[in-house]
Amino acid sequence: MLTRRHFISTSAALFSAPLASPVLAKSWPTNSEKAAWDAQVTPVGYDPATSNPWGLQSRFLPQRVAANDGLIPGDIHVDAVARYLYHIEDGGTAMRYGVAIARGNLYEPGTYTIRRKVEWPHWTPTASMIERNPEYAQWADGQEPGPRNPLGSRALYLFVGNRDTYLRIHGSPQARSIGGRASSGCVRMVMAHINDLYPNVQIGSTAYLYAAE
Repeated sequence: MLTRRHFISTSAALFSAPLASPVLAKSWPTNSEKAAWDAQVTPVGYDPATSNPWGLQSRFLPQRVAANDGLIPGDIHVDAVARYLYHIEDGGTAMRYGVAIARGNLYEPGTYTIRRKVEWPHWTPTASMIERNPEYAQWADGQEPGPRNPLGSRALYLFVGNRDTYLRIHGSPQARSIGGRASSGCVRMVMAHINDLYPNVQIGSTAYLYAAE
């Protein structure tokens, strides 16, 4: 099991799961629809370091921090204990974001490869999710994208080799869950925050999900 380690140290500088199937989509949003939804989920006058209409603890707002030596730029590290996601940058720094992780034993620590990225993705619950939450049956054939979709505005798809694990790092319409254990397996982020992260994540990057000790 991948265990947590102290791989990041904080600096003072502040800077401005539901599961999805890629094959059941009935339609895709237009660029104008995506832009309108992005505006809807982004606070007016948005400053990543200070905007907080969600009422989060301030430590969960995006922050640039110092990374330990030896970490590979572009990789993602999820500290499941502190509920932080770190995106490693060139020059020895990382961007840190608050996250929510899966509840109970649904969280799956491990080493994953990001092999797919989607803006405003579709969501299809798995059979096991529907068994645990029968109300999801209405979405058995898939839920169309939009601000109420459980995968939110952006999703990073986690693979082991060429196998889709159906685990995601994704935006969530339930921003107040950040800092807790809430999803069915995925790592949740505030939609405005993952919108900032998304263009900086490259296909083929590694995501390390550490154990929730």
